[in-house]
Amino acid sequence: MSEIVDIFVPLEALDDSLKVQVARALGWAETDIGSFRVVRRSLDARKERRLGYRVRVEIARAGESLGSVSSASSRPSWPVAVKIPRVVIVGSGPAGAWAALRLAEAGVTSIILERGKPVQPRRADLASLHRGQLNPESNYCFGEGGAGTFSDGKLYTRSKDRIAVADVLADLVALGAPADIEVDARPHIGSNRLPKLLETLRARLQSLGVRYQFNCAFIGVREDQGQIRAVLTSAGEIPADLVVLAPGHSARDVYRWAESAGLALQRKDIAVGVRLEHPQLVIDHLQYGRAAGHPRLPPAFYELRASGAGRGVYSFCMCPGGWIVPAATEPGGLVVNGMSLAKRNSPFANAALVVTVTGSDFGPDAKGPLAGIDWQRRIEEAAFVRGGGGFRAPAQRAVDFLAGRPGDRLPQSSYRPGVVHAELDDVFPEFITQALREGLSTIGRRWPGFIHEQALLVAAETRTSAPVRILRDPTTLESPALAGLYPAGEGAGYAGGIVSSALDGARVAAAIIRRATG
Repeated sequence: MSEIVDIFVPLEALDDSLKVQVARALGWAETDIGSFRVVRRSLDARKERRLGYRVRVEIARAGESLGSVSSASSRPSWPVAVKIPRVVIVGSGPAGAWAALRLAEAGVTSIILERGKPVQPRRADLASLHRGQLNPESNYCFGEGGAGTFSDGKLYTRSKDRIAVADVLADLVALGAPADIEVDARPHIGSNRLPKLLETLRARLQSLGVRYQFNCAFIGVREDQGQIRAVLTSAGEIPADLVVLAPGHSARDVYRWAESAGLALQRKDIAVGVRLEHPQLVIDHLQYGRAAGHPRLPPAFYELRASGAGRGVYSFCMCPGGWIVPAATEPGGLVVNGMSLAKRNSPFANAALVVTVTGSDFGPDAKGPLAGIDWQRRIEEAAFVRGGGGFRAPAQRAVDFLAGRPGDRLPQSSYRPGVVHAELDDVFPEFITQALREGLSTIGRRWPGFIHEQALLVAAETRTSAPVRILRDPTTLESPALAGLYPAGEGAGYAGGIVSSALDGARVAAAIIRRATG
C-alpha cells in the first residue's frame, strides 16, 4: 500500500536523486523504497527559512505498488433519443475551446467562430503591432486561443474543484504541454510553446467533428419567439439552436450587442494600473539573497498586496524573465500586458500593479452596465496621447512617481514599440495614482530594495478583467433573457485566466448535456 509523504529538499541537495532525498527525509534505507511519484512540488523561498523545494511524494515500500493514478472523470454521452442541437461557439479561447471539447466528447459537434486569425498568421500581426501598426481583429487579444495565447500560459487557478482542474491539466499534457504542469505549484507553458499546443488542440477538435471559422466576427443572433435560430456574422448567417458566448474580455462590440439585445448585464468590479518592470537580477537578489544566480533556481517570482487610498493595491500576472507587450485592440488606445517564454530568460521581470475599481468609480454621469468600458477607454486614450502615438507607452521611474517629480530619464525596458517619459498623473484619475503611490510606498517599506532606481512604471494596464458580467441562471447557466444562449468564460465575467476559463467552458458544456439528459 502506498502513502503520501511531504519532504523538504534543500537547494544544496538538488543534485542528489529524488530516491536518495526521499530516503534521507524519511530515515529509510534506499532498498526500502519501491515505486514513487511526485504529486506536488513548490519552491519555498520565504525569508528566514532554508531555501529549497517542498515536494509531496506518493511512495510504496519495496514489494508493494502505488495506487492507480486517477483518470479523467467519466464523460457523459448525448442521449440517443434526443436530437443533437446545432451549437455555435463564439470565441476560440479556453472557454470556447473546452466547451467544444467536452461537447464533442459527448457526441455534440459545434462551430467555433473566431474574429481573428489562426495562431501562426496571427504572429505577423503581433510583429506589426511592435512596429506601431494595429490590426483591430488580430492582435494580442483577438485570434486563435484568445488573450492567453501570447501571455505566458500561466496555469495556476484558485478553483477549489481539483478534479476538474486536474482534467484540464491532463488535457493540456495530452496536447503536448510539459508533464510538470500537473505537479508544479505555479505551472506555466510559455508563449513559445502555446501556438503548437493550440494547433494540436484544433486538430483534435476537428477530428471530433468541430469546425473553425476564422476571420469571422460575431454580429448578433436571429431569434424567433425568444428562441435562437441563427447566428449573424461578418461572413453571413449560420443556423444555430444553442450559442456559447465566450468572446473574451476585450470584445466590446459584443457587449454593445448584448445591451441592445436586452440581455441581463451587470457592472463588475475591475482593477487598473501599470506594468511594473525591474531587471530580473534585482528581483532574484531580493528573493534569493546570496543564492541568487544558482543554476537550479528559476527566475524569482513575487506576489504583493497592500492598500492605498482605502483600496486594494496588488500585483497580478507576474512574469519572471518576461516582456511587456502592447495589448491594444482599438486605434488611439494604449493597453499593456505581460508575457514570457517557457525558459523565462528575458533580463527583465514585470507584473501588473493594479488598484481595485468598483462600478461607482466610473463617474457621476456614467449610466448603464457598460459604463466601465467607456471609463477604461478614456484611460487608454490618455495613455496613447501621452505616449506620442505609434503605441509607444508612457512610463515613469518608480522613484520619480513616488516623489511626485517629473524625472528626466528612463531605464531600459523590454517594451516594444518603446517607452516615452511621461507623468502618470496625466494618464490616470487621481484616485488611481494616489492609491498606487500609497500602495507602492507600503511595499517599499516592507521590502527594502524593491523601489529600485531602475524600477519602471509603464501605462496602462486596463484589461485585467471584463468590466461587465453577462448574467446567466446559476443552475442552468443559460441567459434568462434569451433561451439557448450560454455566456461563458472571462469575457462573460465568470473566469480570470486560462484554466478558470477552460473550467467554465467545460461547466457550460456539462449544463447543456445535463439539460438534454433531463
